[in-house]
Amino acid sequence: MKTHHPKLKSPPRPLFSCGIFSYCTQTVLSPTTTQTPTLPEPASDTPPPPLPPPPPPPQLSTPPSRPHPESESSSSSTSQSFTQWRFPLPQSPVVHHYASAELDAPLESTSAQLPKALPETDTPLPLVSNLEELFHVAELQFSTGSDSARLSALHLLERSLVPNPPADGSRDPTCPPSVMSGVVRFLKDPAGAKPATKVLLALCLAECNRHVAVEAGAVAEVVETVAELEGSAAERALAALELLCTVPEGASELRAHALAVPMLVEMVTKMAGRGKEHGISVLAVIFGGGGEKGAQILKVLQENGRLDLTEDGR
Repeated sequence: MKTHHPKLKSPPRPLFSCGIFSYCTQTVLSPTTTQTPTLPEPASDTPPPPLPPPPPPPQLSTPPSRPHPESESSSSSTSQSFTQWRFPLPQSPVVHHYASAELDAPLESTSAQLPKALPETDTPLPLVSNLEELFHVAELQFSTGSDSARLSALHLLERSLVPNPPADGSRDPTCPPSVMSGVVRFLKDPAGAKPATKVLLALCLAECNRHVAVEAGAVAEVVETVAELEGSAAERALAALELLCTVPEGASELRAHALAVPMLVEMVTKMAGRGKEHGISVLAVIFGGGGEKGAQILKVLQENGRLDLTEDGR
């Protein structure tokens, strides 16, 4: 009696001649197959197929610093992503990260070394060694400049003339009347009275400038403002007044001023040292003008209790 064995279907014909794809097609199970087909043994002389390359590492998905327009072509974006590895772009996230880190660090270390902002002030005029040029610059500032410009011109005269005053009898140019008038006007200004006394005294050291100062009204200004000055400023004003009295027109103007005697008496009594000596010298100029002025001085001193006319106080 014959036994019937089930017929096994032959495996399907491989679709590809490649070893990899033939292996894939031969491992497909047939629904009618009763046993698992065996894997074909590779030939001994055939090397094993190479392993597929590992997948690329995942890239960090950091948003770009600024969005790109959608109109850019795919080729330009591909070339840009390629050139990022060799030529870092400003928009690269890596460059942006290192740039921001480098910018943050120096700011913290150098912030203390940065110079502080200076306060906004008027720029001082440069020093001028030539007197003729100095007077020309000051004349322009006094005649056409603003209040701050005139004050800057006064400080320029102070820095230039006080260290090197004009000498008497030298060939130095005479101070222009407009410059002298500008200096004299500052005697009434609290902001410029102190430097004005320095400049006036320095100019009056030259006899040619004394005549200009008398014409500019310096005698009357000193008589009317010296009582409001203090310390060295009052002492310099009295010294300038003493020099002004050495010219005839200066002494005549001093004797004609009604406040000259009371002012000088007040300054002599409250000052000491050189200030008092200058005041006494100016009083001597007034007293030398005649007996009437001398009697006026004695009367003022007696009324203020600063002169004892008794027999014991002579």
